[in-house]
Amino acid sequence: MSAVPQGVARVSVRILEKEYSVACGHDERAALLDSAELLNTKMLEIRSSGKIVGLDRIAVMAALNLAHELLQLRSADNKSTAQSAAAATRVRQLRERVDAALSDTRQLDL
Repeated sequence: MSAVPQGVARVSVRILEKEYSVACGHDERAALLDSAELLNTKMLEIRSSGKIVGLDRIAVMAALNLAHELLQLRSADNKSTAQSAAAATRVRQLRERVDAALSDTRQLDL
């Protein structure tokens, strides 16, 4: 086995009964294991459906499904960010109107 650079761990993951050795940072180990588990689950679901045959086709379908989910999450996040920005702009406009109204009232009181 080749030497692994310092700060990097060699992690073994099992996907569809096959063992893969992956290098990652020590602080990324848990995320790698979670990712491998998610991928394995997706691939098992696709294989058990019986509609797709062959490891490479199952892997491609799992990758497409995961990419689709990621894009949906990004789209929802972008929409949420845009809504937050619009709400912040509206709050700022309302605050400016309140400040202007209070300023006008103060001038009348003098």
